[in-house]
Amino acid sequence: MKDVNLADYSFTGLERGQIADLRSLDASDKERILHAGVDVESDAASAVFMHMDQSTVHCESRDPGLELLDIKAAMKKYDGLPEYAWKLVPRDKDEFTRNVAENVHGGYFIRTKPGAKIERPVQSCLFLKADGAGQNVHNIVIVEEDSELHILTGCSTAHSATSAAHLGITEYYVKRGGKLTFTMIHNWGVNATVRPRSVGVVEENGVFQSNYVLLNPVGTLQMYPAIHLNGRGAVARFNSVIVAPEGSHVDTGNRVIMNAPETRAEIISRTITTGGTIIARGHIAGHAVPCRGHLECKGLILGGGRMLAIPELDATVEGVDLSHEAAVGKIAQREIEYLMARGMDEAEATSTIVRGFLNVDIMGLDGPLAKAIQEQMEQIDAHGS
Repeated sequence: MKDVNLADYSFTGLERGQIADLRSLDASDKERILHAGVDVESDAASAVFMHMDQSTVHCESRDPGLELLDIKAAMKKYDGLPEYAWKLVPRDKDEFTRNVAENVHGGYFIRTKPGAKIERPVQSCLFLKADGAGQNVHNIVIVEEDSELHILTGCSTAHSATSAAHLGITEYYVKRGGKLTFTMIHNWGVNATVRPRSVGVVEENGVFQSNYVLLNPVGTLQMYPAIHLNGRGAVARFNSVIVAPEGSHVDTGNRVIMNAPETRAEIISRTITTGGTIIARGHIAGHAVPCRGHLECKGLILGGGRMLAIPELDATVEGVDLSHEAAVGKIAQREIEYLMARGMDEAEATSTIVRGFLNVDIMGLDGPLAKAIQEQMEQIDAHGS
């Protein structure tokens, strides 16, 4: 992993004012964050949050079953959130967590009411506009008992050349019978340094599902979110689609720790390098029975680059059921020939296979966002073929 010197970035003096209507953003910024999953022209969100550089600039809840606050406001309102803040991610885990703990710029606090089914997603955007900006964000998500929530978070720089550092802490709490779907789409740039640190706990019969998409260049990204299944019948699922062009260094993966019986875990990742480096990690631990976990990591190398797959299974009691499948390679010639025999040329056949490999349909994305992702995939196809 590339060395990071936080002294290269400014973590003070880049505050922003409130933005009452995000549709007033300039066209280029709107396009960048659309490719990160945030459609400011849409009203189809239960809540909208935006953090720009070192300030929360928009925070609006539209659903009575949902509380949305800037993290600083929440800490003040709830006397420091002693039950939740920094309980899952240690302040001193590394230099990045320490930097956030010492100087939090903002972030979101999201909490559902017990039993609330929030049908429309929460739309949040973490945006870096100023060149050389350092951004420290702390997010806390609480899904109360028997409630359901989908958060769609887009992270982006203002343009692909922006030099910036994003340090993000996120702590998830899924209570008994709750369900959280967390979709995160990154649209950084060749000079972006990204260091998220995320941990969650899921109680009895709770469900945590994560969808992650990275289709564009990033300078250096390192993250390894972990979910602890602490209640009987709890479930965690991770789906990731990652592309690393030349110059990108991506070290990412997911961990699930099953601490209770009848828990289930699934980690599925699809990665492509078109010249960059990808380290794809996965870790499933079974500490109670019965429990079942499966890890699947598949990667393609198109036109160079490096890919390292590191699957880990950790069983500490007799009777756990853990499995993994890891494969790194190239597109099989027989697949190309099969499609060419049905009328495609080689480039079309290759593009079709890549799109199928990077299928994000399971994530349930639609509208302008789905179109934007499709456009990005077509650019990847052209590069890869």
